[in-house]
Amino acid sequence: MASKKPKQVLYRRKMEGRTNYSKRLSLLLSKKLRLIVRFTNQRVIAQVCEFNSQSKGDKILAAVDSFALKKHGWTSSCKNLPAAYLTGLLIAKTVSSQGHKEAILDTGLRTPVRKGKIYAFLKGALDGGMDIPHGGEDIYPEEDRLFGKHIKEDLPAQVKKVKEKIMSN
Repeated sequence: MASKKPKQVLYRRKMEGRTNYSKRLSLLLSKKLRLIVRFTNQRVIAQVCEFNSQSKGDKILAAVDSFALKKHGWTSSCKNLPAAYLTGLLIAKTVSSQGHKEAILDTGLRTPVRKGKIYAFLKGALDGGMDIPHGGEDIYPEEDRLFGKHIKEDLPAQVKKVKEKIMSN
């Protein structure tokens, strides 16, 4: 009796709701570096990667998460809007030290909301010196929200201190 081969499921990640292949294909066809941002319950994760056609996979060039802000003096939550802004700033400084400036934003399955965390992250990456195609200036959160005035009165001073520390490195 012949043994049966297990059935291979095509596009498993699509069925699980983890990958949008048409969006991924359009990002890969641009042949630019991708600035990937993901949000978890505790942190903001950022990666810069390029598609490697020889190994048929992504090659991570730089990765930063918002817990790295603690090394720069951050004591607040690592998942709020100011943390997203500072994480974007940090990944931009990390990538620019490697000589990369241009990328496209990959938000995954998450749809960007005007004045939300994704655009706060994007604003941080742009302020850090990256060249990323984006819409107009009206998509970014207000300066008070970027610096956390809506969370705590003393948070803007902490954000400015951490921003200066990141920019000086």
